[in-house]
Amino acid sequence: MVHSLADRLPAVPADTATAIRLNAGVQVVAAVLLASGRLTRVSALALAVTLVPVTWAGHRFWEAEDEQERAQQRIHFLKNLSMLGGLLITAADTGSGPSLAWRARQRVRGISHKVGD
Repeated sequence: MVHSLADRLPAVPADTATAIRLNAGVQVVAAVLLASGRLTRVSALALAVTLVPVTWAGHRFWEAEDEQERAQQRIHFLKNLSMLGGLLITAADTGSGPSLAWRARQRVRGISHKVGD
């Protein structure tokens, strides 16, 4: 039995049209924030998270029977996969500051570090 994402996560609307509108809204807001340089890591992560289900549902090249359609869907799937990689790199970028792992270790030790110190 195939379960939808809405069955597994109560926050996801069961109505497909509502889910698509919500996804589009999140993507537009995150894209504007990323393009304007505000909350870049959070917005890149939001775009990455919304890109995964869209890619999985929309570009299922392995199910296409027509070779030309399969090739087109594979191209779009790989394009989205490459965008996902770039978004994850952006989400992890600290702007030439210490790495996220280093910052986490310092917080555990009770040491605060701000870029420019």
